[in-house]
Amino acid sequence: MNHLYLCETNPRCEKQVSYQEVKMSKGLPKRSEDYSLWYNELVKRADLAENSPVRGCMVIKPYGYSIWEKMQAEIDRMFKETGHTNAYFPLFIPKSFFSKEADHVEGFAKECAVVTHYRLKNDPDGNGVVIDPDAKLEEELIVRPTSETVIWSTYKNWVQSYRDLPILVNQWANVVRWEMRTRLFLRTTEFLWQEGHTAHATKNEAVAESIQMMHVYAQFAEEFMAMPVIRGIKSESERFAGALETYCIEALMQDGKALQAGTSHFLGQNFAKAFDVKFTNKEGKLDFVWGTSWGVSTRLMGALIMAHSDDQGLVLPPKLAPIQVVIVPIYKSEEQLAEISEKVNGIVKALRAEGITVKFDDRDTYKPGFKFAEWELKGVPVRLSMGPRDLENNSIEIARRDTGEKEFFNLESDLAQKISGLLDEMQTNIYNKALSFTETNTTSVDTYDEFKKVLDDQGGFVSAHWDGTAETEDKIKEETKATIRCIPLDAKEEEGQCIYSGKPSSKRVLFARAY
Repeated sequence: MNHLYLCETNPRCEKQVSYQEVKMSKGLPKRSEDYSLWYNELVKRADLAENSPVRGCMVIKPYGYSIWEKMQAEIDRMFKETGHTNAYFPLFIPKSFFSKEADHVEGFAKECAVVTHYRLKNDPDGNGVVIDPDAKLEEELIVRPTSETVIWSTYKNWVQSYRDLPILVNQWANVVRWEMRTRLFLRTTEFLWQEGHTAHATKNEAVAESIQMMHVYAQFAEEFMAMPVIRGIKSESERFAGALETYCIEALMQDGKALQAGTSHFLGQNFAKAFDVKFTNKEGKLDFVWGTSWGVSTRLMGALIMAHSDDQGLVLPPKLAPIQVVIVPIYKSEEQLAEISEKVNGIVKALRAEGITVKFDDRDTYKPGFKFAEWELKGVPVRLSMGPRDLENNSIEIARRDTGEKEFFNLESDLAQKISGLLDEMQTNIYNKALSFTETNTTSVDTYDEFKKVLDDQGGFVSAHWDGTAETEDKIKEETKATIRCIPLDAKEEEGQCIYSGKPSSKRVLFARAY
């Protein structure tokens, strides 16, 4: 049931309007004027998510979660095609586990939520409930920020021989990383993700696994999210805590900032040594297992929004749209609605037979113009509309969300085939538009002055020489707020000089300001 509000535009008006009408009565802020406000308002008005009563956490609303489910389904399918299976591990991790891998605990120590007690009791003074001081845990538990420690502790029981390897496991879960500054989807205290954790007999197998999963993420981003990405390796200071190498995909958002869309880590034998995970190899000798971990999260939702959407609302790639086609009837009488509905029911059946998701919006509580604006805001790729004249002419209007183009289609032809082709065309068009933006906003520079000017004037990816030292990287970050997003996998050997220190450099890296 819709909550009712008094009309905002005229305090004396006693007409009651729904929350939906209040929400739709104001246009979105413009991206060009306040990108951050535009993003936050779009997430809320498109019914994707909202802030929760718990500071830093979010409520993912049904429409937003249905997009995440589409993402999950495709990613999970890709994992299984590469031989991985799903499992589940505990939410709570003993504090002592984090002490076993020094780099790992240092990387996450400031973000951990800690459970110290296991019981509440009524306050003797009558002020609600209090923690029972007699219920203190012998060892504190960490609410998982990531699961390497608890999983490698488990793998010790699973591995004895090379015959037990590889272990190719993924889990879908929630994690907690205590954030001071949060933003819906992009950075929240609790978020949803998947985390893969694999164990291998050789270094080469583990490295190959890490690279493979980076490419899986890139394939998903480009083929389903219609979002071009740069495949690369993180600098040492940007690596995952406890990893020997971090492979990543980086994407460029419409405000010129980069977003890390997925990471895959080669862990070496670090966690195997920390948790004493050994195996007997083919030569009969004991050796430590080689490991990887990799993950993507609901941050991909933020990427999807910022890569494609416009001042009217979401622009969803058809492959991830929960509703690919919405049909809006235009009528003045119940008799007209009945006639249109009879025709539309056949259209819905034909479209669904082609695997196209369809909604017939025959709500009588909103006018067609309101529905048009609402579905445009929610990014539905194709809108069909039919009125009495269209019914008489055996035609229907088709409007596409990506370009706004409209056309009338004669229903004597195959509408399902038309829409199927149109959805494919839109998927490609959305990708090409984002690719063109990325290419246009990737700039090569040779001096530090050029570097700073590009960052300030247009942003985007800046390709520049770097001397490979953490000191230079830190200085550039401190002075410009730009970080090394990655060393591209396809970076060519090229003699040059570091833009900051002037020292020799053998290849360019990508810098950007980032989320």
